[in-house]
Amino acid sequence: MKKNLFGFAILLLVFAWLFPIPVFAQESRADEPGVIEHLDTVIPAGVTFFNDQNQPVLLRSLIKRPTILALVYYDCMGVCPTLLSGVSEAIEHMGLELGKDFQVVTVSFNTDDTPAKSLAKKPNFLREHSRPHAADWQFLTGDSANIHSLTNAVGFIFQRSGNDFMHPACIIVLSPQGKVTRYLYGTSYLPFDVKMAIIEAQKGLSRPTINRVLEYCFSYDPEGRRYTLQVTKITATVIIFFALLLFIVLIVRTSRKKTKTQN
Repeated sequence: MKKNLFGFAILLLVFAWLFPIPVFAQESRADEPGVIEHLDTVIPAGVTFFNDQNQPVLLRSLIKRPTILALVYYDCMGVCPTLLSGVSEAIEHMGLELGKDFQVVTVSFNTDDTPAKSLAKKPNFLREHSRPHAADWQFLTGDSANIHSLTNAVGFIFQRSGNDFMHPACIIVLSPQGKVTRYLYGTSYLPFDVKMAIIEAQKGLSRPTINRVLEYCFSYDPEGRRYTLQVTKITATVIIFFALLLFIVLIVRTSRKKTKTQN
């Protein structure tokens, strides 16, 4: 019995090493595009960007209420515009008022992006409900030092690939004090999820994200500029899971047979 349990423990360790499921593991490889959740981290006080009027702004002073932070780059032809459209769609239907209950800050992580480009891109995502509150959806650009200071603080890892970037698709919710309270993954968001994240941020409550499993199941294809299902990884995980389950069943049956024999 002890040998069986030892073998089971070794198998579990091998499984955990080969397939570190993100739902349970907060850490991921720092050299790959992705997110390392930094819940309860406060964004750096001195981070400065430029708004679409080419005015320098301190990010911390800009955040006065719960804030949806979207990290994108403006020349992106795939994930980024879909993500921002998803944000606009969600805030249109969640029953909270932009500018009163929350605000949105979009920051480009491309140092080549300019305030003029921010000004040109901003109207594409301001719908009828948000146009009167355009000042409460900021589009910012900055230099490399400030961009990396922010992205490192929130655990957002991106890489340049030619003229494009490989990067995760998510939005980050901040409290009025600039504390990271929630990560929402993907390019479309349920209005209820965003609303609850904003309400929690107002109270300063941080919540882990079950949707990190999506990051495990999907990988970004920079050539096709889309997310693809990682069939091999998922299949291998399922096979090993059922192998472990079968191993446990065999151990239990063997143990019961030995108990009966001894009796």
